[in-house]
Amino acid sequence: MDAVNLVNLFLATEEMGHFGLNFDIFETNVINLAIVIGVLVYFGRGFLGKTLGDRQAAIATEIKEAEERNQEAAVRLADEQQKLAQAQQEAQRIRQEAEVRAKLAKDELLAQAKREIERLKQTASQDTTASQERAIAEIRDRIASLALAKAEADLNAQLSANAEMQRQLVDRSIALLGGK
Repeated sequence: MDAVNLVNLFLATEEMGHFGLNFDIFETNVINLAIVIGVLVYFGRGFLGKTLGDRQAAIATEIKEAEERNQEAAVRLADEQQKLAQAQQEAQRIRQEAEVRAKLAKDELLAQAKREIERLKQTASQDTTASQERAIAEIRDRIASLALAKAEADLNAQLSANAEMQRQLVDRSIALLGGK
């Protein structure tokens, strides 16, 4: 049914000069319209009511499920935020422990370095003392050998200069021993 037929149904014709209904079945198609509307109301009411009720129930179920998911998400969010806070506290504790351990390790390394420096100083001092003692011993040995060489040279010089005295000394020594 088109808009023109609806207009014709409710408007008066200009020829009549008054307001009224147009009862021309072929022109207004009122019977077809009444049948279609009646069928739609009779059959559509149950179908439409059932469809709307099903849709309403589905929407209510979806809303309920969405609210449950929202509550679950809020609970999970709170749990995860709590876990995050615990993880941050744990990270802070680990950082503090690491700083303490680093300080202890630093102090230990410094103490060990000081001990090593003292040991090296002592070793160097002992090496220096030992080197000095070796040098002094070498100088003493050299002085002793030079003194012996000088004494021997002086003795030989005196002995060669006094060869006559030597002979007399030898003769006296032999005589004392019982010789001629």
